[in-house]
Amino acid sequence: MLMLCMDVFHFRDANGLECDAVLHLRNGAYGLIEIKLGGNDLIEKGAANLLKLAGKIDTDKMAPPSFMMVLTAVGAYAYQRPQDGVYIVPIGCLKP
Repeated sequence: MLMLCMDVFHFRDANGLECDAVLHLRNGAYGLIEIKLGGNDLIEKGAANLLKLAGKIDTDKMAPPSFMMVLTAVGAYAYQRPQDGVYIVPIGCLKP
């Protein structure tokens, strides 16, 4: 079994821009995760927030996020949005 060493953090800047979870892997890769309970409006808000945060990252000083994901409580399947690459993942799709 592959074991990934990781840390999970919450992020909020001085202007109130936040991300529910920032997943950091040992190799330096990281992903941005917004958690929304459901509905298209909330998913859209979560994706917009992730894109806004990613746009503020100085990629001259650090790598861009490896992925951006909205974790939801609704839905039957996960998918990647073609317009911006944000993953939409129902909690039931995650496995230990």
